[in-house]
Amino acid sequence: MATAFQKVYTKISQVTKATCSLKAKGVGNEELAFIDGRLAQVVKIQGEDVTLQVFEGTGGIPTNAEVVFMGKAPSLKVSDQLAGRFFNAYGQPIDGGPEIEGKEVETGGPSVNPVRRQQPSELIATGISGIDLNNTLVTGQKIPFFADPDQPFNEVMAMIALRAKCDKIILGGMGMTNDDYYFFRNTFSNAGALDRIISFINTTEDPAVERLLIPDMALTAAEYFAVEKHETVMVLLTDMTSYADSLSIVSNRMDQIPSKDSMPGSLYSDLAKIYEKAVQFPESAGGGSITIIAVTTLSGGDITHAVPDNTGYITEGQLYLRRDSSVGKVIIDPFRSLSRLKQLVAGKKTRKDHSQVMNAAIRLYADAANAKTKHENGFDLTDYDQRCMQFARDYAEEILAIDVNQDTEEMLDVAWKLFRKYFKLEEVNIKKEFTDQYWDA
Repeated sequence: MATAFQKVYTKISQVTKATCSLKAKGVGNEELAFIDGRLAQVVKIQGEDVTLQVFEGTGGIPTNAEVVFMGKAPSLKVSDQLAGRFFNAYGQPIDGGPEIEGKEVETGGPSVNPVRRQQPSELIATGISGIDLNNTLVTGQKIPFFADPDQPFNEVMAMIALRAKCDKIILGGMGMTNDDYYFFRNTFSNAGALDRIISFINTTEDPAVERLLIPDMALTAAEYFAVEKHETVMVLLTDMTSYADSLSIVSNRMDQIPSKDSMPGSLYSDLAKIYEKAVQFPESAGGGSITIIAVTTLSGGDITHAVPDNTGYITEGQLYLRRDSSVGKVIIDPFRSLSRLKQLVAGKKTRKDHSQVMNAAIRLYADAANAKTKHENGFDLTDYDQRCMQFARDYAEEILAIDVNQDTEEMLDVAWKLFRKYFKLEEVNIKKEFTDQYWDA
């Protein structure tokens, strides 16, 4: 039932598969409304002609249905009470806990003005050696995880949430199964880490279009802790392909002409408005930061699909998951993964030998890949080839595997141990100042 001062209308002029249109005054863009009890949002205003997108679809809505405008856009109450809680796409608790008390903030605001940003330059360790050694991340960075749907990307997200060296973790789950939801909930609870994790969850049982609200909710919470509390915040979004599929559903229902792979023509800007929320604030502004890691699942490994293709233009690198048959584990693929900002911290915020060790390990791993190709094609292997292949197996097992949890010092020491085990000093091709210090350590 409408309350006092809310605008109520009962004459709908047009109903499509996803929208309702009517004449209304004093309505704001993106304002929420209820149409016949279903949540809707203003998507177009021309004079007094207002078009609303109905999240659950328009099936069965009569032209005399009651339309109640709420007088506000989607919003989230922000305060320290958010920590440790699970919410739905509307910011409502789904964990049985009390409602949040705090300042109500509209979601989906603009990204930070570039002149107010600082160049990212602080290390953010994920606790996963395959990332921290070869593709070190930087606070304020935006980077996707490209993975096939059958790979354990949610397990990796949970590992990062538990291990990452940051003040707050914001999880945005889109199109999750209930098993995935309870996996995250139980993992965080059993690890005793709930006090620094905030989760916004949309499951497969919820309307698909509600997934479009999840990133804005997650980033609104992130901005509160980064701006107001000056904290280091990491936002984990999984999975952006589900988000894009929801964009496609809405676009098709609104009879918009689709672009590549049935995606809307606005896909690039829709993704950019999310990723560009990543920011490192200068010390004069408190020094907080928002770092975004987002899973993008690949259909049949197709990297040219519109979602990963557009994502690659926006983000600063990519991380790949791959199953390594030699050790039977999922690893961070060192060949296809790339952090374009790693040079800002590797050897500067980490140990000085970091870049040299990383480069040597990748080169030797590449030599192992060449040796494996020779072996598969029936060529004889040299002693060096054999040692490279043995090194590659240990390297995958002890560093690249996603279940390896080491700090930056430990992972470098492990790499040096493998160098000494399989190679001569001159074969690793590392500067003398570092071999003098670490070869016989």
